[in-house]
Order: sequence, then structure tokens, then C-alpha cells
Amino acid sequence: MQFQQLQYFVAVAETRHFTRAAELVHVAQPSLSQQIKSLERELGADLFLRARGNITLTDAGEALLPLARRILADADTARQEVQELAQLRSGRVRLGATPSLCTGLLPDVLRAFHDRYPGIRLLIEEGGSHDLVRELARGALDLALVVLPLPTPSPALTTVELLREDLVVVSSPAAPAPGWGRSTVRVSDLEGERLVMFRHGYDLRELTVAACRAEGFEPDFAVEGGEMDAVLGFVRAGLGVAVVPRMVATRSGRGLRVTPLARPGLHRTIALAHRSDVAPPRAARELQRMLLER
Repeated sequence: MQFQQLQYFVAVAETRHFTRAAELVHVAQPSLSQQIKSLERELGADLFLRARGNITLTDAGEALLPLARRILADADTARQEVQELAQLRSGRVRLGATPSLCTGLLPDVLRAFHDRYPGIRLLIEEGGSHDLVRELARGALDLALVVLPLPTPSPALTTVELLREDLVVVSSPAAPAPGWGRSTVRVSDLEGERLVMFRHGYDLRELTVAACRAEGFEPDFAVEGGEMDAVLGFVRAGLGVAVVPRMVATRSGRGLRVTPLARPGLHRTIALAHRSDVAPPRAARELQRMLLER
């Protein structure tokens, strides 16, 4: 008994017509009929009652049909499982993330993923949440780490909260400490401080500026327009202070003074996003699992 014969048998049983069944499985009708007859000889029973214009299942055919469907379904499941396992030996994952997350969160997770699946290429795109949402929507990314709330709510995306991270103030040890040297500083203490500010479209820029305005003042920028590494470098050089995620300050804090913000402080919520209408590839789902279990 061959899978092909069972496939032909199910096609005839469902269409009740040999010619239409042959078209369905993309084979010539005489070949299909020959395979059905060969299956009947092997089983020792007729599977169809063949009357002009009327094909019906015999008792033997009725008994075989659910078994044949199950066998074919199991074969298809086995094929998909093997293919998905093969995807973890080769292929790619396209991951978007904000620059601060590329600096703070991702290195350890990506190293663990690469150690487990060395054949998977990791393609990383840095950008602000707005840009990453757009790239997800057009299918250019499999997953993205974004800051909630999203700039524009998108019902086409599924988001899962990953972590809630504190923000801290970093400054040069050679410069006066912000907040007159206290162990914590308030957002209001940043009034009069020169800030090193990220470029427009950077989530941390919008969050910091909004927090300052909520305290009744406009922030004073010493330098603006940089990415994360540039901002940290400018702060080390003593050009001003910056508000950055604690994870970044911990990982990249050499040569920096790190001062927590007093309660309630500032926080940001990081989420993992993917398209709702398309399941991520197997390799991307495995990276998603590792991020959520980190």
C-alpha cells in the first residue's frame, strides 16, 4: 500500500468522480484508475461501486476512508515537523529592536540563540518603535522589540509585554553630580542641566521631553541628534547628562556616573511584536520563546 494510492482513493471518495479526482491530484485519469485497481487487488476487496455517472463507496471503502484520511494527515504532520526542525538548522530570523535594546537586552539572548542554533542567520535592524512597526506591517521583519504604547495603535500586530525597565541619569564623574550630589535625582532637578539628547523619532527622546514638560520646564539641550553610543560618548566627555535605560547604563557604564531617579521615577515598557495575520517562522518563534523566558 502506497501513500499515493491512498491519496487517489480519498480524492475519488470525496469527488465521487474519477476524472475530477484525477484533476484534483494532478494525474492522468487512466493512471489514477490503475492505482485504485492495484490498491483493491492488494486489499482483496472492491472499494467503489462503479455505475455510469454514479460512483459510491462499498462497505470496504467506507471502512478504509477514515483510516486513509488519518494516515495522510499523520504523514503531512510528520513532513511539517521535519521541515520545521530543518528550519532550525538553516534559515534566518529578521529582528527589529531599538538601539538601546540592541545595547542592553539583546547581546546575551542572541549569543544563547546562536550557540543553540548556529546555522540560523540573525538579521538585526535598529530603529525607533514607529519605524519598526512600519517594517513589521510590510513584512520586512519577523519580530520586533518595541516600546509601549505604540506610536499608532495597530490591530494588525500582536504584542506581548517583555519587561518594564527603569530609566536612570548618567553623567561624567569629572562633572558636578546632578541633583547636588544626592543619591537620587528628581526629574525637576534636570531643570538647568544641559542634556545630551537623542535624535527625533527616538523613544527615549519623547519620553524625557514629556517628563520635563510635565514638571513645567523645557529641557536645555547641549547636544542632540545622536544614537545610543554617541550619546553615552558625549556624556563621558562631559558635554551634559542623559536619561537612559538602567540596562544600558549597567552594561555600558564604564566612565559614567549612574544616578537613579527618585520615585516614582521614569520607566518604559518593552514588548515583543509580530504580525497577527502571519505566524512567525519556526526559528523566529524559538527566538521569541528565548526572549520571553530570558
